[in-house]
Amino acid sequence: LLENPRDTQVRLGDVAELRIVPTPTVIHHEALSPLIDVVANVRGRDLGSVAGDVARRLKNVKFPLEYRAELLGEYAERQAAQKRMLSFAIAAAIGIFLLLQACFGSWRLATLVFVTLPVALVGGVLAAFAGGGISLGSLVGFLALLGVAARNSVLLIDRYQSLQQYDGEPFGPALVQRGTRELVAPVLMTAVTTALALVPLVVLGDVAGLEIVRPMALVILGGLVTSTWLALVVIPALYLRLRAVSHRIDVTDHVPDAAAARA
Repeated sequence: LLENPRDTQVRLGDVAELRIVPTPTVIHHEALSPLIDVVANVRGRDLGSVAGDVARRLKNVKFPLEYRAELLGEYAERQAAQKRMLSFAIAAAIGIFLLLQACFGSWRLATLVFVTLPVALVGGVLAAFAGGGISLGSLVGFLALLGVAARNSVLLIDRYQSLQQYDGEPFGPALVQRGTRELVAPVLMTAVTTALALVPLVVLGDVAGLEIVRPMALVILGGLVTSTWLALVVIPALYLRLRAVSHRIDVTDHVPDAAAARA
């Protein structure tokens, strides 16, 4: 019985609905707000894709006032790690560009190699989405691909410059073809041996402990195809075109000087 302001008593069942329901024995709080953990395990799919599906579903759920849902646990930790990895990737890209300039002694050649590096990542991006999406392991694979693509480009352009400066080879298509032929075997052997080493990681990727390694291996395998194509086809063609334009500019600049000398 309950007493009302009129000093009379009423039955609780007349003013409320009584039910016996389970309640938590311990109520956790975070920043003074009560919270309830909903725990789930993932099987048969990667954590990132499942968490993405859950996040999209939660966007369509209307919560009461001051109620909200957050994805925590391993997924949140991976998201934070991916953000840190992205910042490291940006710093690495800046460092690669500066090292390319120091290696070639030319901002044009450094820019040529740098702007073509994303082409090497195309195969890795396709492999990443085919394997379930972008994850921490795939980001590590992208960094490794940038290193492989930059190495191949540096070897090629350095060989072209050596043939011209030390072997007396005149600039032209013959120089580029010779330099590329001499480096076909090293570039292909690097790609093949790396791919063979990564195949077991892809095949055994479902084994516990290899959840991060398998996406990395997939990205590198896919990127090796496009990075090899970049090194043996794209870089030689662009180098030939860029140096031809620079050579014409140099010749044009020296024509007035030669005419003045004859006068």
